[in-house]
Amino acid sequence: MLFALVCTDKPGAAELRSSNRPQHLAFLQRHADQLVYAGPLIGDDGQTPAGSLIILDCPDQRAAEAFAEQDPYAEAGLFQSVSIRPTRRVFPQLAG
Repeated sequence: MLFALVCTDKPGAAELRSSNRPQHLAFLQRHADQLVYAGPLIGDDGQTPAGSLIILDCPDQRAAEAFAEQDPYAEAGLFQSVSIRPTRRVFPQLAG
């Protein structure tokens, strides 16, 4: 099942994000087989990361929550909020 994780950074947390980025990327790499998409949300200036958007394929809501809790960004206290919602892919359509 697919889940959308929408994570919003705390205001003024650019240094916290930067200092934990290598651990975050290593975490994503370890879970690459579950990732449909992962990338930063961008702030109003069009350049500064302001959060994260992850589309995750996992068995259930609890597994998605566990993934989110284990993210080094979350463990470091980067996020002001995290929303986890089930979703389904409509477009683009998959072949077959």
